[in-house]
Amino acid sequence: MAQSGLYLVATPIGNLEDISYRAVRILTEADLIAAEDTRHSRTLLAHYGIGTPLMSLHEHNETQVLDRIVGLVSTGKAVALISDAGTPVISDPGYKLVCALREAGLPLFTVPGASAITAALSVAGLPPDRFAFEGFLPAKPTARRKKLEELRDETRTLVFFESSHRIQSAIADMGEVLGETRLAAVCRELTKKFETVLRAPLLEIAQTLDEDPDQTRGEFVVLIEGQVRDGDEAMLSARQLATELLEYLPASQASRVAAKLHGVSRRDVYAALYSDPG
Repeated sequence: MAQSGLYLVATPIGNLEDISYRAVRILTEADLIAAEDTRHSRTLLAHYGIGTPLMSLHEHNETQVLDRIVGLVSTGKAVALISDAGTPVISDPGYKLVCALREAGLPLFTVPGASAITAALSVAGLPPDRFAFEGFLPAKPTARRKKLEELRDETRTLVFFESSHRIQSAIADMGEVLGETRLAAVCRELTKKFETVLRAPLLEIAQTLDEDPDQTRGEFVVLIEGQVRDGDEAMLSARQLATELLEYLPASQASRVAAKLHGVSRRDVYAALYSDPG
């Protein structure tokens, strides 16, 4: 059986098969599961035949239920924390609970798995070696544009979550503030039946969203390439070309062609193709 402690258990972001054996075991063996939305989580638990008791822990009641969970763990119980999708605490409730357990000196365990952030970074075709996760932008246009202005000169790949009813206005603001030619990727419904990835300059993405209503439905992760320093433009262009050439050539040849055309190091282009955030 699971030993006493709080387990932060990652759950699928869409496809129910994207869960680890360990996660299923912990959810089965725990004395209690704290879920962001118990109605939503019951679908996953029923799929795997998990009958562990559920309690609700969301942004509006987290402070109120802290003592109960801390008390359970302190008396030797195993409690699993899950969010509606992906890894708990990341843009989801649970941070206060984790801090409370840490302050009490009680054990915590991570059960890693699905994450919309890393899933999007893996398929977007944008630099994954350095990125800044910004969560959800402000809902109001003025505050959203102000936040984007603060991020205008950020050189890391920017990663955002966005909702279906704000995706068009958010992309429009991104183009206005960051530049319509800035390369971006809109990852929609990752791991689900209608998964799509739009990778293009922000202006082109905005036009696609306007022309195809289906592309505005679902859940979104938006990635935007960071601001390019003047000295990096040739390398950026070379890497972008090499990335496109991978469809037709091995990586070594794609890097050689792109490096020659843009006057940069073949070795640096090859390394950029396979840079890894860890």
